Order: sequence, then structure tokens, then C-alpha cells
Amino acid sequence: MKSNTRPAPRVWWLLSLGVAGMVACAEPEGYGVFVETAPPPERVEVVEVAPAPDYVWVNGHWAWSGSAYTWEAGRWERPEPGHRHYHHGQWKHSKRGWYWEDGHWR
Repeated sequence: MKSNTRPAPRVWWLLSLGVAGMVACAEPEGYGVFVETAPPPERVEVVEVAPAPDYVWVNGHWAWSGSAYTWEAGRWERPEPGHRHYHHGQWKHSKRGWYWEDGHWR
């Protein structure tokens, strides 16, 4: 008598849920610095007039200096060639702590 060695469809479904859960909880790759304490609330900055019509404002943010957060003021930047919008960086939290995700042009 031949035995059926294929797992039941329910087993495959449970396995796929488990893999999806592991991927969703995975640590972000490429981030070398994790900080235990959350960054302070963002500062309100006065945005002056752009130096030229094509410049884009890049928000200021808290940066980690290795022992404390320091404020990096916002600035006007000219978009990279072929890009028009800037996706601002942000602090994110994971189970290892807080980490900074850099901003980038789109």
C-alpha cells in the first residue's frame, strides 16, 4: 500500500503564514546603529524663501552622535537629476531599538 507523503493543504497554508510572519518581524538590513531611547519631538523650523524655484525643502531631524541626539537643521536642496520629490528620512523603531532611515529622492 502506497502512503501519501504530500502534506495536506492546511499544512502549506500554516507554513506560508509562519514564513510571512517571520518576514514581517525581520530586522531592517543595512542599519548599523540602534539607539535605546526614542528621539526627542521634532523641532518646528521656520522655512525661509527658497533660493530658487526648483529647490526642495529637506526637513531637519535629530541625529544620533554616539552618546546623544543632536539637531540637524533643515535645508534647501536642488533635486537630483530626474527626480522631483524628496521622501523625508525618519526614525523607526524595531525590537533592537530606534534607527534612522535616510531620506531619498524620487
